[in-house]
Amino acid sequence: MAPYKVVMVRHGESEWNQKNLFCGWVDAHLSDKGKEEAAKAGQALKDSNHKFDIAFTSLLSRAHETLSIILKILGQETIPVEQTWRLNERHYGALTGLNKTETATKYGEEQVQIWRRSYDVPPPAMDDKHPYYQEIIDDPRYTNGPPRDHFPMFESLKLTIERTLPFWNEKIAPRIKEGKEVIIVAHGNSLRGIVKHLDRMDEERIMGLNLPTGIPFVYILDERLRPCRDGSLKFLGDPETVKKAVEEVAKQGKAK
Repeated sequence: MAPYKVVMVRHGESEWNQKNLFCGWVDAHLSDKGKEEAAKAGQALKDSNHKFDIAFTSLLSRAHETLSIILKILGQETIPVEQTWRLNERHYGALTGLNKTETATKYGEEQVQIWRRSYDVPPPAMDDKHPYYQEIIDDPRYTNGPPRDHFPMFESLKLTIERTLPFWNEKIAPRIKEGKEVIIVAHGNSLRGIVKHLDRMDEERIMGLNLPTGIPFVYILDERLRPCRDGSLKFLGDPETVKKAVEEVAKQGKAK
């Protein structure tokens, strides 16, 4: 038997997911569908007898709303929860607030896929005239980080991983090695960074990974926190439902 397990969940559909907008660090809330997805995630974890000792999530409402719904269904609302900007979604820069389909029509699907899915090519930077610049940079939740002179104006997946993995290594991994049952509720790209690290994915493979909203996935890890044999990413859910959800994520950012 492998000694360790970790559960991860991409937040339920947000109001901006519903509108097919680039969201990033804008603090969108869950849609009604997202709340239902979070409840289904909680029920799936309850049905598989998951009990957690500690939870980690981002500073963004859509993630900790999802976590709250899950913990309520599990009857585990009192466990410690640590929130951090390091688990935030990647910062989409100047694309923030734009419709993904309209952006693909304007710039071409290939360019939008590069901005969305490439490993080290960031989107155009957000400047101080952007309609969401002030809302993000003045958010009081970022008082303790990131430093103002290093506040992101855009991020590639590579840059997202560079601020996510230190938190994994310094905060999450030690709790797992202590034998704690850990749940992480975060975002598509912050979780993709952790998946890339655990499965040692190359840049090409991680570009093709689509994580659906609201479907928990589990890793079984050895003493080095590497996936055991048959311990890599496994979704909790009906395979056909998972397949359709993954396909829906893949369709985003394509011109009609």
